Parts: sequence; structure tokens; C-alpha cells
Amino acid sequence: MEKLKSILGDSSELKGEFYSGGILRLDGIVNGNVRAEEIIVSATASVEGEISANKISIVGRVKGTLRADDLVEIHEKGNVNGTILTKRLAVLNGGIFNGRVEMKR
Repeated sequence: MEKLKSILGDSSELKGEFYSGGILRLDGIVNGNVRAEEIIVSATASVEGEISANKISIVGRVKGTLRADDLVEIHEKGNVNGTILTKRLAVLNGGIFNGRVEMKR
């Protein structure tokens, strides 16, 4: 498994666009677009914008578009409002999703 490369701390706020190679963990507030190989939206995070990655794991709140080449996981306390474009989608018991899904082959 690849190591965590970047973290946006829980007392941080990002406005605009951000790109990171490897795994990116978001703990703070994001208003804009983020892209990485893998993105983890932690329980303390809130994202409004577009998230693009190979794999996206949601434990916090997201409003916008998720674009995953492989997998989107919405965990027990995750909350997503928007559009998901992915090959695979997993919504765990307690996870919330409101929006539209387009599954790619």
C-alpha cells in the first residue's frame, strides 16, 4: 500500500484547486476541486466541489461531483450530495448518498 503523501489539517481551509500525487487525506474545509491518486475525506472534513482520484473514501461531508477511475466508498458516517462517476460504488450501512450515479465499464 502506498504511503500518505499530503494532509489538509482539520484547522485548514482550501479555496481553489489542489493536486497531490499519491494519497491525500482531507481533514479540513475545501471549497474547490481536488485531485490525487487516492483521496480520503475524513470525518472532520467538508468538501464543496469536484473530487477526482482512482479511489475515493468518504467519511465526512461532500457536496459536488466525485470522479473515481475505480472505486468510491461512502463509509458509515459519510454524507454525499451530488454526482458520482465511477466503476464501483460501495455505500456502507449508515452512509448517506443523495444524487446521481453513473457507472463506467
